[in-house]
Amino acid sequence: MPDLKPRPSCALHISLKEYDGTTMNGSFLRFYVHEGHRHHHHPLWEWLLQEANELGIRGGSAFKAMAGFGRHHKLSEAKFFELAGSLAVEVEFIVTDQEAQQLLSLVHREKIPIFYSHIPARFGVIDPETTEPPSITHGV
Repeated sequence: MPDLKPRPSCALHISLKEYDGTTMNGSFLRFYVHEGHRHHHHPLWEWLLQEANELGIRGGSAFKAMAGFGRHHKLSEAKFFELAGSLAVEVEFIVTDQEAQQLLSLVHREKIPIFYSHIPARFGVIDPETTEPPSITHGV
């Protein structure tokens, strides 16, 4: 696996002293790939994380499914006798809209057939030193 060096602006490494309490709007971008899908001789999930890191995206994660089915309605489960590469890996990022567009454009330029979801998101950091919890209502 390549060295995915954390960037100083990584959302997971933000210091509460540096955080100004602003709730940010952006996107939840998730790709669904088969664990055996490769691109440029690397697992696709790994390639996506590496490329996002090189684009300056603050963080990303890959999660292997325990079970699931897709458009062909064939259930796959993580069992001892299952063939490797039959389960999905979710690769997800919480990003600005501009970062989401950069990553989608890169995948398109690379001509990778891949299913994705893009959901508007609000994100921030919970500061336990404040008197009120974050509000989930818009404009507050």
